[in-house]
Amino acid sequence: MIRDIFKRNRKQKEAKIPSKQAKNDVPEGIMTKCPECKNIVLTKDLIQMLKVCPTCDHHMRMTANERAQMLFDEGTFHSLDDHLKTENPLDFPSYTEKVEKDAVKTGLNEAVLTGTGEIDGQQVAVAIMDSHFRMGSMGSVVGEKITRAVEKATELGVPILIFTASGGARMQEGVLSLMQMAKTSVALNRHAEKGLLFVSIMTYPTTGGVSASFASVGDINLAEPKALIGFAGRRVIEQTVREKLPDDFQTAEFLLEHGQLDAVVHREDMKETLSKVIRLHVKEAK
Repeated sequence: MIRDIFKRNRKQKEAKIPSKQAKNDVPEGIMTKCPECKNIVLTKDLIQMLKVCPTCDHHMRMTANERAQMLFDEGTFHSLDDHLKTENPLDFPSYTEKVEKDAVKTGLNEAVLTGTGEIDGQQVAVAIMDSHFRMGSMGSVVGEKITRAVEKATELGVPILIFTASGGARMQEGVLSLMQMAKTSVALNRHAEKGLLFVSIMTYPTTGGVSASFASVGDINLAEPKALIGFAGRRVIEQTVREKLPDDFQTAEFLLEHGQLDAVVHREDMKETLSKVIRLHVKEAK
């Protein structure tokens, strides 16, 4: 079904259907404009295509719930720790109001959805970050939820999958955010000591403290096409080294070429790829 939709829209691309309309001509919610090529697509069709542009193959941002629906066998996903909510430990101005606004917008209490489910009948635990919530930034609750998801995977003796989509550590929580880098990494080390699998899937963007901690230490590191992956921003690095960086610097393809990724996987192939990885690495996989 999904592949048929991709083929149909690729034919439309070859036919060069006019798509450059004025921004005000696009009905809100009905049509979606690709941020890369500016092609306009029916939102309902785009969702069926897993939010991949049929014209330029740009992978648009997904919500955590959309990824869960894409990934797991129907009816098998069960979320964990939905009750955990962020407080304002540093009394940062307007922080509580912004978090509450994002909670209403996304339907999540924080920037990560965690739980357990099955992929082609194989049980896993998962943490899926959502860049629609405070740009997926990692505060104390995000770190706690990811840590608990890893510990659940260790308890069950199953693989842990983590989809990253984050601007990094959340500045409104200061050092409490930075502490999550160590906490999540320790939980993953304990998971590894049990001989259990961790697959990291990096999506746009994976930056800052998230890229410098759990995102980069998977037994297998995957990424979506053209995902932005790095620690510091491009301009900061160029000003520091006083050199012009390659155009594809900090993209998934650049990292793959330089040995920092195992594979770049198209979104429509992600479930199949993860299923194969689990079967190859888990002794009791069905």
